[in-house]
Amino acid sequence: MTVPGPQHRPERDPGLQPERTRLAWRRTTLSSSVAAVLAAKAALHGGPSATDVAACALCCALWLGFLALAHRRIRVLATSGTDSPPALTPRHATAATLCTVALAVCAVALVF
Repeated sequence: MTVPGPQHRPERDPGLQPERTRLAWRRTTLSSSVAAVLAAKAALHGGPSATDVAACALCCALWLGFLALAHRRIRVLATSGTDSPPALTPRHATAATLCTVALAVCAVALVF
């Protein structure tokens, strides 16, 4: 009868987690870009009104704000090297969350 020994676990690769996080930020930026474009298309389809144009401008401003936050985070993750990247500050996390939620609300308001 053989007793199983401790399993060999490979060393943790510290470069994988920042890479996955950076790719997640890129995917989120892409999806927010699609939401902003669709919101603009919905606002300008069938004759734009002043309210639709204002909502479209708000969507674009929110998208640009999120894009700036995401780009900053992607840059931090890319320059951190193999070390653990610094955590996202609560201020930036709150701003990214608010931009995302507000963009979704504006997009839904323009669709309906």
